[in-house]
Parts: sequence; C-alpha cells; structure tokens
Amino acid sequence: MTATPTDALVAFKQRRRAGRTRSVKAWYRNGTLVSGIAIVGALILIALLAPIIAPADPIQQHLQHALQGPSWQHLLGTDKFGRDVLSRLIWGTRVDLRIGFLAVLIPFVFGSVLGGLAGYFGGWLDTIIMRIVDVFFAFPFYIIVIALVFALGSGETSIYLAIAAVSWVSYARIVRGEVLVAKKQDYVTAARLGGFSHARIMLRHIGPNVLSQAIIYAMSDIVMDIMAIVTLGYLGLGIEPPTAEWGSMISDGQEFITTLWMQATIPGLAVVVTSLGLSLLGDGIADLISPERRK
Repeated sequence: MTATPTDALVAFKQRRRAGRTRSVKAWYRNGTLVSGIAIVGALILIALLAPIIAPADPIQQHLQHALQGPSWQHLLGTDKFGRDVLSRLIWGTRVDLRIGFLAVLIPFVFGSVLGGLAGYFGGWLDTIIMRIVDVFFAFPFYIIVIALVFALGSGETSIYLAIAAVSWVSYARIVRGEVLVAKKQDYVTAARLGGFSHARIMLRHIGPNVLSQAIIYAMSDIVMDIMAIVTLGYLGLGIEPPTAEWGSMISDGQEFITTLWMQATIPGLAVVVTSLGLSLLGDGIADLISPERRK
C-alpha cells in the first residue's frame, strides 16, 4: 500500500513527539545541563530579588565612608564614592543579564526570519541576504559594536541597537543552512503535495526543526553580548553612571587593585561565572536536542 502525504506527515510528527518525550525524561541525567541551569537560575534569582537582598542603595553616595574594606556593614567594602560594593554587584547582575538576554532576542527573531526566507525561497532573495551577511562578517564584532555605540551615544537603547545590528547575521546563516537541508526532507515534500501554503510549511513544519541550532548558538551569543556590555562599560561607553554595571565597577576599581583588590576582581569573577553558566547551559541543551551528540 502506497503511503500518502498525510501518512508521511503523521509519521514524522509521531517520531518528533517521541524524541521530545525521551529528551524531557533524560534531561536530569545530563550533568552539564543541570549545572548550567543551577548557575544561570541562581543568577536570575539574584537579579529578580535585587531590591530585596541588596543590603543598601547601589547609587547612594556616602563620601565619608569611601574606600572602606570589608566589614559586617559592607561585606565587600565601599567604592571611591562610599557606595556599597555588594549592592552594586547584585544590581549589576540585574542590569547585565537583562541587557544580555534582550539583546539576543531581537537579532534571534530578525536573523532567523531572514535566514529562513533565504533558505526556503532561494534565488535572488537568498543572494541579496547572504551578500549582506558576508559584508557584516568581514568586520570584527566588537569594533562594529563600539563604533555604533560611540555614534549613537551611551545607554541601553544604543547597546540594543548596536548589538542587534551586528548579531542577526549569525542567526541568518545558521537558520539558512538548516532550512536548505530541511526543505529537501520527505515531510516537507509531503506538506507541499498536501497543498499547504508556504507560510504554514515554514512555521509549522520547517521552523520547529531548524531553530534548535539557533537556540544553542543563542546561549553562547548571550555570553558574547554580556562581554560586549562589560567592555563598553569599562570603556565608559555603556550604561550611564551612576547605574551599577559590572564593566564600570571593574573600571572604577582597577586604580585600587593593590589595596582593595575585591572592587575590580569580584565583578570580573561575576562575569566569569555568568559566562561559565551560560556555556554549560548551551552545551547541555545541545546534548539534549542533538541525537548525534547523545551517541
């Protein structure tokens, strides 16, 4: 008996559902994923609870208590303006994580849409989009981001625009490659023979199967974005003071590195821990959803 296009689609959906069920049941056995969830979850919790757990106002200056060492009142000491370093570290977690995650969202959506259109339709649309992608890849990421922020001015909006203007190209290239492979699969052919529209095929059948690699890349992209935010803050081009932010804390504390080393070192360690957690989370997700890596 010859299989119909509908039978092919039903069989594909059943295989995909079974694979997802196995992945969900196996996630807690993935040490890398669990470690990433624990670290990133703790950081997100700190960011959400910042108004509650921060021992002091992060921007309130007390010049008479400037440059104090660790004490019961100020566990990590105070900076040159008398502000509590621990409070600024906690609030900096909130600022950097918020910008890091939101700065990935825009290029993820925009780049995935353009990459999907280029891979699915091909032709002149594919040529135009990929030539634009090649132009952006010709320039270093940090150079373009710093130049755009310098031109647009400091602040969160400028950082979002600068990162989005550069990061979307990676998602476009990843999704395009996945779509080029997916559109040749039997389930896509069956959907076309079934008379489904291009929009439905892309959104219902191709989309869920090609975005996994883009999601995995997004985890490492958040790390890169946070590094860019910290770099901009260190150079004085990031979040405007007196807002607490890790890069500006490192910049402010470096001149006291020999006497009050924690002021610059602790924010740097926060960046390292955040990068480690996101990297473990991304690698764990890759192991979970990639059959090749689970073998």
